[in-house]
Amino acid sequence: MESRKFPIPTQRRPHLGSLTARQPSGEEAEAEPSRPPPSSQDWRRSYREIIRIREFQTLWLAHALSMTGSYLLNIAVTALVYQQTSSALTAGVTLALTFLPQIVGGPLLSGLADIYPRRRVIVASDLARGGLIAAIGVPGLPLWAIWGLLFLSILPMVPFTAARAALLAEIVQGDRYIAGSAIINMTSQVGTLFGLAAGGWVISAIGPHTTLMYNGLTFVVAGAVICLGVRARSAPLHDGTASPTLWRVTCDGTRLVFTDPRLRTLGLFAWLAGFYMIPYGLANPLADDMGAGPSTAGLIMAGPSMGAVIGGLVLTRLISPDTRMRLVGPLAVVASAPLLLWTVHPPLWLMVTLLALSGAASSYQFVANAAFVLCAPAKGRGLAFGLVAAGLQAAQGIGIAVGSLLAESNGTHAVITGAGVLGIVGAVSVAVPWARLYPGAVALMHRAERSDSAPDHARDSAQ
Repeated sequence: MESRKFPIPTQRRPHLGSLTARQPSGEEAEAEPSRPPPSSQDWRRSYREIIRIREFQTLWLAHALSMTGSYLLNIAVTALVYQQTSSALTAGVTLALTFLPQIVGGPLLSGLADIYPRRRVIVASDLARGGLIAAIGVPGLPLWAIWGLLFLSILPMVPFTAARAALLAEIVQGDRYIAGSAIINMTSQVGTLFGLAAGGWVISAIGPHTTLMYNGLTFVVAGAVICLGVRARSAPLHDGTASPTLWRVTCDGTRLVFTDPRLRTLGLFAWLAGFYMIPYGLANPLADDMGAGPSTAGLIMAGPSMGAVIGGLVLTRLISPDTRMRLVGPLAVVASAPLLLWTVHPPLWLMVTLLALSGAASSYQFVANAAFVLCAPAKGRGLAFGLVAAGLQAAQGIGIAVGSLLAESNGTHAVITGAGVLGIVGAVSVAVPWARLYPGAVALMHRAERSDSAPDHARDSAQ
């Protein structure tokens, strides 16, 4: 989720308490002087403009490296555990363990992105992950050591993700931020498809131990790329006086997210993924119901990502920024609607098509995530984003776990249909208040664009 630049009251001792101060309502934001909505030519140039900014190029490349490393980690460590234990249960527990650190660490570690310089947080997180992942590849480790190192290697993702989202908002604002965030999110989706196609082949060719060793190196390279291509900035909460404690930052940031109507609503939009991602977690049982194997399961898992890439391109390239914000609610409802057709036991081709349609509609997340950052105060956006990201992981993990449990007694098709019903009800309940709140988010986006000064872009483009 993404944030907006808000004027923060100056205080003698800086802390996030200032973030909970009253912020402008949607009507007030609209009433404030703001640049007029961008013309068709203006917003259509967002992709071209942001790709020319050197710091974004660097952040994009580093994200691609880290994302590739994260995906290979999931595949390689699961293959390693299965190779050592020949147990599907331990392999499944290993995969489930990749969700836990972000759920646990989200509320506790996201605040680091607001206390320390964000470039430093990103580099330190990449280096820590690189060393821990390489250690998993050491031959002969017992299972408990592999699980422990895996848990520790994923924890740095929490401050990394929060710092990256917040740092991007310092590089670009307004619709350029939405374009940049969409590019990064679509890169993740393309990487998922690539990983499904090539990850198993890489591990088969060089083995899980060697894959993990090289995988650790990708994070070291990503950290070096950030060091070389992103300029140093001061800590968001630093003004020469004592820094607030992590506990204070966490408490104040949590209060901010759940008391601000825009942030709370956008966070709930993100967590709706816990419903429409249930078919992803049930891919193997669905394939088994059809008498098929892992390749069919992989195709089912790839469906949402294929749709998200296409939907993201259409939403962010062909639809104006103001209309995108308005469509977040309706698209959230549509994202769960295809799941209702599981009641007719669709064949594989229709199943993948329905998941692709769901994935295309779920590209509203690209806009909702960016709007979150644009609506959060600059000094607290790292923690705010991290909290919602942790909630997203929890929603997906719990949704898949509960769906898998219910599928044992009720069947996969009934569970997926039920998830579609609940997803639609949940989306409608969130879309109704968003219809009242989104004009304020649009106004804040235009105000952020106005603050994105031309000299800064000229400087970055010239680098």
